[in-house]
Amino acid sequence: MTARIYKPAKNAMQSGLAKTKEWQLDYEPEQPRVIEPLMGWTSSGDTRQQLTLHFHTREDAVAYCEREGIPYQVIEPKPQARRRAAYSDNFAFRRDAPWTH
Repeated sequence: MTARIYKPAKNAMQSGLAKTKEWQLDYEPEQPRVIEPLMGWTSSGDTRQQLTLHFHTREDAVAYCEREGIPYQVIEPKPQARRRAAYSDNFAFRRDAPWTH
């Protein structure tokens, strides 16, 4: 039962940084998922896959794993590439392509 500690990335439907500042702890699956033959649902006997814990800092998550004796791996977040854009840039003279309707 290995745990992953990481900062979740924002999804494609988010414009802000909500829910990306906390660290998250997820358990690695111990058993592969099985497709149920009658309905086609995916199931697993491993209930720890459903568990997600949130922590304010990476140190809190690591301390929790060490206190509970859970082996863990920390995945460091990648720095975000921020591009500054202003509305006035749409009408700038230095624009590569001419502005059209």
